[in-house]
Amino acid sequence: MSRMPLWKFIANSLKADIAEGRNAPGTRLPTEAQLAARFGVNRHTVRRAMASLSDEGLVHSRRGAGVFVAARPTDYPIGTRVRFNRNLYAAGRLPSRRILAVTTRAADQREAEALDLDPGAPVHVYEGISLADEQPLALFRTCFPADLLPDLPSFLRADPSITSALRQAGVRDYVRVSTRITAIQATATDARHLQIRQGAPLLGTESISADPNGVPVEFGRTWFAGERVALTVGSSDLPAVEPD
Repeated sequence: MSRMPLWKFIANSLKADIAEGRNAPGTRLPTEAQLAARFGVNRHTVRRAMASLSDEGLVHSRRGAGVFVAARPTDYPIGTRVRFNRNLYAAGRLPSRRILAVTTRAADQREAEALDLDPGAPVHVYEGISLADEQPLALFRTCFPADLLPDLPSFLRADPSITSALRQAGVRDYVRVSTRITAIQATATDARHLQIRQGAPLLGTESISADPNGVPVEFGRTWFAGERVALTVGSSDLPAVEPD
């Protein structure tokens, strides 16, 4: 211990507990007071060790509940019928959403192109955080054609489920017609919302969904915490590849 900072020794000890199964994914770690007593240090030292584990994506905190061992990355299928709640339930996780804003404004050029609207046409913009078992999983910003779906904001404010809100607005079904996947680094704002370190990898998706008549009803951008999600694509969703 004399050769290593105390906070690092504590972090390594807790890593070993996680790696060797003594603290399984999803379990709550001892409190700061309990860890301080275990290692004979003050809470500040424990707090620094926990911050280090959080930066590495090994643990996450839940407000008022404590610090938990992070679950293994969640497989998140990207297909024609992507539904957030359905994907998370299938992975054994409990989905929820935290609304950041629901606004109506003029579409920018990319939004207008994606939704087949005139430049500057009004769009509803829904922004928030997607969570799994109360752990932030992704940030999202989704746009909808305001003239086609005038009452959608009130439905979204009452129920954060996009599928449910669209159904109430008259869109009984919709499918994803295109998806673009990129990788970026988390900004300070991204990191704060997702409870990850600044500069951590994010997996970004940009998608367009349409109703059964082919009318675009949703243009969504989502930024997943890369250490918490594995995006998967089924064979039916892969583009055809011509032989050389």
